[in-house]
Amino acid sequence: MRNLTEIALKNASLVIYFVLVIAVGGIFSYVKLGRMEDPDFTIRQMIVTAYWPGASAEEIERQVTDKLEKKIQDIPGLDNVKSCTMAGRTYIYVSLDQTLPTESIHPTWRDVRNFCEDIRHELPDGVMGPYYNDRFDDVYGNIYALTGDGYTYEDMRAEAERIRRTLVQVPDVRKVSLIGEQTEKIYVEIKREKLETMGIDPASFIELLKAQNAMMPAGAIDTETDDVYLRVTGDFADVEAIKNLPLNVGGKVYRVGDVAAVERRFVEPSDPKMYYRGEPAVGIAVSMEPGGNILRLGDSLRKVVDEEVAPELPAGLVIHRVSDQPQVVEDSIDDFVSTLREAIIIVLFVSFLSLGLRTGMVVAVCIPLVLLATFLFMYIGGIDLHKVSLGSLIIALGLLVDDEIIAVEMMSVKLEEGMDRFGAACHAFRATAMPMLTGTLVTCAGFIPVAFSKGVAAEFCSALFPVISIALLISWIVAVMVAPLLGYHVIRPKVARNEAGEPVLYQGRFYDGFRRVLDWFLTHYRIALVGTLALFIVSAFLMRFVPNSFFPPSLRPEILVTMHLPAGASLRGMDDEVRRFSEFLETKSGLFTNYTSYVGTGAPRFVLTVDPHLPANNYAQTVLVAKGTDARRELSAAIEEELRERFPELRTTIRYVQTGPPAEYPVMFRVSGPDKEKAREIALDVSAKIAEDADAYEPHLDWNEKSKVLRVELDEAKLRSLGSSAYHVKRALYADITGIKASQLYIGDRTIDIEFRMPEADRDELSAVGELPVYLNAQAGYVPLNQIAKLSYRAENGVIWRRDLLPTYTVGAEVREGADGTSVSGRIYERMETLRESLPAGYAVEPAGSMEDSARSLSYLLVPVPFMVVVLMTLLMFQLRKIRLMIITLLTAPLGLIGVVFGMLLSGEAMGFVAQLGFLALSGMIIRNSVILIDQIEKHIAAGESPYEAIIDSAVLRFRPIMLTAAAAILGMVPLMTNPFWAPMAVTIASGLFIATILTLLVLPAMYAAVYRVRKA
Repeated sequence: MRNLTEIALKNASLVIYFVLVIAVGGIFSYVKLGRMEDPDFTIRQMIVTAYWPGASAEEIERQVTDKLEKKIQDIPGLDNVKSCTMAGRTYIYVSLDQTLPTESIHPTWRDVRNFCEDIRHELPDGVMGPYYNDRFDDVYGNIYALTGDGYTYEDMRAEAERIRRTLVQVPDVRKVSLIGEQTEKIYVEIKREKLETMGIDPASFIELLKAQNAMMPAGAIDTETDDVYLRVTGDFADVEAIKNLPLNVGGKVYRVGDVAAVERRFVEPSDPKMYYRGEPAVGIAVSMEPGGNILRLGDSLRKVVDEEVAPELPAGLVIHRVSDQPQVVEDSIDDFVSTLREAIIIVLFVSFLSLGLRTGMVVAVCIPLVLLATFLFMYIGGIDLHKVSLGSLIIALGLLVDDEIIAVEMMSVKLEEGMDRFGAACHAFRATAMPMLTGTLVTCAGFIPVAFSKGVAAEFCSALFPVISIALLISWIVAVMVAPLLGYHVIRPKVARNEAGEPVLYQGRFYDGFRRVLDWFLTHYRIALVGTLALFIVSAFLMRFVPNSFFPPSLRPEILVTMHLPAGASLRGMDDEVRRFSEFLETKSGLFTNYTSYVGTGAPRFVLTVDPHLPANNYAQTVLVAKGTDARRELSAAIEEELRERFPELRTTIRYVQTGPPAEYPVMFRVSGPDKEKAREIALDVSAKIAEDADAYEPHLDWNEKSKVLRVELDEAKLRSLGSSAYHVKRALYADITGIKASQLYIGDRTIDIEFRMPEADRDELSAVGELPVYLNAQAGYVPLNQIAKLSYRAENGVIWRRDLLPTYTVGAEVREGADGTSVSGRIYERMETLRESLPAGYAVEPAGSMEDSARSLSYLLVPVPFMVVVLMTLLMFQLRKIRLMIITLLTAPLGLIGVVFGMLLSGEAMGFVAQLGFLALSGMIIRNSVILIDQIEKHIAAGESPYEAIIDSAVLRFRPIMLTAAAAILGMVPLMTNPFWAPMAVTIASGLFIATILTLLVLPAMYAAVYRVRKA
């Protein structure tokens, strides 16, 4: 390779020109880079929904869910099919294999549609659907709530719709959805007594309403010049028109309003509701276009809402900002930039302290230049600023300074030896450029598993490899071209000389002491190597005591409180519980900014790592925005105590927003098998095993309670004798109790159903169901239900969960404060070994949640490791050219485990996915230092020194640059240790590198002496 330093010194003006261009381009790129809180990752899940009104969960499971699932199983690239079947409806989750390429996802969703449509004709009559939702990953980062004292839901909905049409025009807005809308209906209710005494046929009554308001073409007249359409009146214009509709009963004509109560009101039971601080609200959720700038979108939305929307609202209506992701992203980026700034200051402090003012200035100039060049290439490569890319820059900062320190330190040494500036700079290239390049490539290769592994976790961290690789490669170029150019003009070393006038280098008590220690390690290399091996074995043993966590919670201020009533509970009952909970929250208003409650459903996906919940009457979720992490902790404790004392009938969870793929509970296991009851027995055994663990509490099954059912057993013989059938009875009961659609009213942009039913007083008493009048036909008229049927109470499965065609129970549990869900799950899973081995054929107990995700991600991460090892070996062979040297170098990589284990145990950090990435990077750093030291030994031997003296002199010569680069990397990790997401990686790198650096300078020479049988002369 040509001497790039020499080229740079001879073309100084050209180099300075490119430095200025890159610096300006980097500043421009930093301003233009997209801003996000978390990197995007693909939600490989689709929901298929179908409805069959009147069917029980068991019936719809057999006739709808099973048929659809069997067909979906034929889809290539499938990971699993999970379904939740309830009375009248089914939700099927189609999850794709995480190894499926991203570009194949949408074609696969098209296949799901086509496959399901192929069997639509096989589904029973009356089934509605299937319907498909492949936009399950839409993120509504900006959510607003519209409230108004004295305004109805319809008033708020109409205003929210106007706002929606305004916001959808804002640049970068992808979709605007309304939340908590309440469907309106017009109920035509006839009392039981009138039905019986007047003998009104419900079917005829319904047909009358339908015929009056049917939309039918009346024709058009084609004249010589125009087409003239006929518009016939008679359609319902309002509720009064329905009341005034003539009704012929027994030869007499009545108005509908004379025999029935006609009212326009909200649907009963109500649709899922939204509350803002306890007040009824309609939500407005805004999602961003892919690739949009969330900060720019936030500014645009604030301007539109504050200047256009809010001033135009009617008096009494107020729009509130519920979720403000742009502000969260801005705070997050500011926090990371502050961390980056702290890391830069620390690294510069190390440089100035160890290298002196002038030499430190060279490093101080190079660091911002490398960062600006990295920003430029990030902008070109489409990499946004977010948690992972900014963290990668901080990690890279501790590494990229290595090359600059090594280059200027070597140049300073040669200047101290009396070499001229040009020669010293060129010598630094010849002596260090190739080892540095190999070390840089080795460090980059350490991140190969992240770059080439599959899975959601690897996709989440995918920016690590390109950002760190770009930064380190640019750093090497700057180290061999820019740093020597600056050093040529700036560095003025003070040369210490002896009495004879010769330069005195590497002398003094410290270096004498280091030589004595190193001499002992070389002389007693067997003791040193055995001791190191023993330390490694002890560390491997202690590894089992290190906590294990997939991904830590984020610092977002939200608290997610979920509530479950027993299966079969009504939405009205859930609504009452939420109102009581809101009353308590108002007593803690000093700890939060706002809160919203969602009854009958969960919050929309306001951040990618939060999964929306299926609609369910017995479910509610409250999202609180706390005033900082301390307030979040205090508020969570208060909520936990309140729920435990005053809401004992609820099953509740309190969660923070997760970083990375989410899990519903810290401890989760799946129990699957062909028979529901047998699987339930096993699931209860699993629940008992979980309860035995001291760190786990409140184990539960996701579908355990039965739903109450009133069974109506018809007397078929009596029905036939009366000239009727089961169909007429079912239709009559549905019309009387639930209501049957008769027609529709068209008002503005609203289509309002008109339903016929009995008043609430006649249909909501269970004890009076047997007395309900059932219209059979004109001959039999009305007959009480208990005369044609026997009534009895039963219990049935209100919910049925399946996975891959088998009934599946998920057993979840909470963990005590300070315990880690993944570690607790692993411990419980080991204790269940006897239970798992005794299971009947076809039944299984499997890990779920974070434990499953962690194991899967680790397996994906390990797949490219052999390729990484081959790349490392190839790079080392090119540099060292000897197999034994390559093996010695590779053997130093595991030494980092010693420091990692002790660092994790002392800090309490968990060995999760991020820490595993840190260990891979740490291995690359250790190998980098080993390459530089071994290369120096080989150069000393080639210069004629004895192997023993070559080892001593090389370790002394490389001591300062290796320690300086290690110190920079270790101290550069310190700011990251305060960040929950990056702290495990920071502790891994800092503690591992601290011990490994010492062992590299002492144990690596001993390994070299042992392999080559080097003895002291």
